[in-house]
Amino acid sequence: MNLTNSKKLLKKYFGYDEFRPAQEKIIDSILNGNDTLAIMPTGAGKSICFQIPALILDGVAVVVSPLISLMKDQVDALNTAGIPATFINSALDKMERDNRVERLLKGAYKLLYIAPEALDTYTMNSVLPNLKISLIAIDEAHCVSQWGHDFRPHYQEIAPFIERLPYRPLVAAFTATATPKVQEDIVNLLRLQSPKVYISGFDRPNLYFKVLRNVDKDNFVLDYIKEHPGDSGIIYAATQKKVEQLHLFLLQHGIKAGRYHAGLSNQERIQTQDDFIYDRTDVIVATVAFGMGIDKSNVRFVIHYNMPKSIEGYYQEAGRAGRDGEKSDCILLFAQGDINTQKYLITHSEDTSRIAANMALLSQMIKYCHTPYCLRAFLLNYFGDMEAKDYCGFCENCEGNAELKDITVDTQMVLSCVYRMSERFGSSMVADVLKGSKAERIKTWGFDKLSTYGLMKERRVKDIREFIETLVAMGYLSVTESEYPTLSLNEKSWNMLRNKEQVFCKVKTEKRAKVDIKTANASNENADIFNKLRKLRLDISRRIGIPPFMVFSDATLRSIATTMPKTKEEFLQISGVGEKKLAVFGDEFLDFIRNNA
Repeated sequence: MNLTNSKKLLKKYFGYDEFRPAQEKIIDSILNGNDTLAIMPTGAGKSICFQIPALILDGVAVVVSPLISLMKDQVDALNTAGIPATFINSALDKMERDNRVERLLKGAYKLLYIAPEALDTYTMNSVLPNLKISLIAIDEAHCVSQWGHDFRPHYQEIAPFIERLPYRPLVAAFTATATPKVQEDIVNLLRLQSPKVYISGFDRPNLYFKVLRNVDKDNFVLDYIKEHPGDSGIIYAATQKKVEQLHLFLLQHGIKAGRYHAGLSNQERIQTQDDFIYDRTDVIVATVAFGMGIDKSNVRFVIHYNMPKSIEGYYQEAGRAGRDGEKSDCILLFAQGDINTQKYLITHSEDTSRIAANMALLSQMIKYCHTPYCLRAFLLNYFGDMEAKDYCGFCENCEGNAELKDITVDTQMVLSCVYRMSERFGSSMVADVLKGSKAERIKTWGFDKLSTYGLMKERRVKDIREFIETLVAMGYLSVTESEYPTLSLNEKSWNMLRNKEQVFCKVKTEKRAKVDIKTANASNENADIFNKLRKLRLDISRRIGIPPFMVFSDATLRSIATTMPKTKEEFLQISGVGEKKLAVFGDEFLDFIRNNA
């Protein structure tokens, strides 16, 4: 019965006939009265997993959400779909807040969004105990763990707050990125009671992953944007200074781009974010301060100008592309200096107790940037999916423009050099010795007398260092997770040296043929009709004051362009068209179709 009701509500409000993988089990778990932990990749539809139960259960569901912008976007989307929801936060004036509280107490809403910081305020302490709370849904639950990439102390106050309520409602925790250790912390620190745990897999098959090392970053970004006009994209940079520099560079080359970082005024940040959400600006250059609260479904690319500090952070940020299921690019531009930048940011952070943990996270990120194996498999294995295929066919490393090269001799040179240097130095020093550097420090240590000195003198130092990092990523070398990491041999190193097994590595043989994301998404689509539909969507969104993707997603527009429905009944069969959206937007779209058939 629960499942039947759930599917009816899914179609009525969201316009979908079937749930995505794992959604049914999670919803069923909550409706059967279980505390629940759901690990779902960004774009897998985790919000529906608590929004559908909220509609069925008696009372109001309280959604703990980390950012004001996320609350507003999700509430706007729910209201557009015909679901009564609201949020209460510091952005509201007293009159509006009191009005929402009054309506809340009268049972006018099915969902209430609130930040964790607000749970312990006077207003909430006086209001929430008087509500019939059906469910407490905790979004971005990884923030509770100090071992996660985005720890927020206020998340650890959620469990005590729940225990102060007159009765304990159901509790469900949701996150897109959580290692097994973070999953354990979520269960313990939120004090979930015998929770059902669902890990739906971390794969986002529509995302194309790519790492480019030592390229001209500015010109790459500029060329990419020019090759993808009209596509929405986010470019992440590590520092405010770099955001400003890249933003200015793009403006000087005629690109209308926004910028976002903590050094801007609150008003500037809100304006930049609104311009991006409402499609007034296609490209935004930002630090990681931007994005967690962005529910924009039609982001076609995410470019990391600098290497992030953790796999968790990278996967969450990259996952903001392609939330509508359309093919999208996730490109990381790596340079050796990125490592030093992240180490500086880690060691100069306010929370010195997390330096060691953050260095360990950074070490894994460096391995990702140098692995010659499948990028998708690397990411999935990191999050505990050890059954991920080692060939995905849709990442830079899996494409057919690489061949296996025997690197056995080169590997022996590096491992021998590390051994003869007593396993006490990092990749820079080892690379200098292999290059045959005449630096004074090499002579001081007597390394110019080693048999491995100058074995790679014909190569550039940065190429030797890159090769060493690749061996680390392949597991042939170990590295300490510290500010000044040192290389050491491991069991795999010794097996290779003693048994003299062959080592192979994929090497690119030709430049990748450009994949136009628009073309990849355009199968059986009338491109002209689709672009006209986008224009209609934009006009409607501006007239009624909501972001374009809240009218209909790109995926829904493509279905409309392909099927060209003639009646309301046919229009309602389009995935993503619910009853409320049909009533509000249907006539305009059907008129358009009749005029363009």
